Amino acid sequence: MHALVVDDDPRVAETVRRALTADGWAVTLSDNGVDGLWRATEGEFDVIVLDIMLPRLNGYRVLDEMRSREIWTPVLMLTAKDGEYDQAEALDCGADDYLVKPFSVVVLMARLRALLRRGAPERPAQLVAGGLVVDPANHTVTRDGRQIELTPREFAVLEFLIRNHDTVVSKTEILHSVWDQNFEGDPNIVEVYVGYLRKRIDAPFGVRSIETVRGAGYRLRAI
Repeated sequence: MHALVVDDDPRVAETVRRALTADGWAVTLSDNGVDGLWRATEGEFDVIVLDIMLPRLNGYRVLDEMRSREIWTPVLMLTAKDGEYDQAEALDCGADDYLVKPFSVVVLMARLRALLRRGAPERPAQLVAGGLVVDPANHTVTRDGRQIELTPREFAVLEFLIRNHDTVVSKTEILHSVWDQNFEGDPNIVEVYVGYLRKRIDAPFGVRSIETVRGAGYRLRAI
């Protein structure tokens, strides 16, 4: 799963990031409304945590613009504004849930899981590339009807690849989407996980769906 967290308070953003990554999520951070809107428009996210009081473009306008562009990613508003009219305005703009700071991490995670179960109806329930089927909501993978067990990180890499199937994606894109933009380890970790995936989703079935494109990255083919 991949979350976008848009909050200009670095302490809050880091708290949310740590909670999500501990649960196996990839997290992208943004500290202003303009950048947050761009990332929400250009990226693929399962949920967005959005502050209201943001520099450059407030959360109401970010959310309103998202919905006007038919971006239906579930949005949880996380904010210090606790008035009933503030909550009503957020929901009227298209928010799916609303949580007031200071907040409980346990409650935040429970609400995000509830949003995932509810989902965004415009997004496909399953991601399909040939005989490979990935179900993000149920966290399952099958090829030709046979169940494949993956670790949370393997699943996240595969989900990114299948969302971009038949398209070459770079190591950097995979790192930023799966490990998040703050990752400071060895970028060759991507190669390691691609290797794990090949052993699980390709080798047992006699196929080679994950291609290495020299100097460019990787491509998942529909086989």
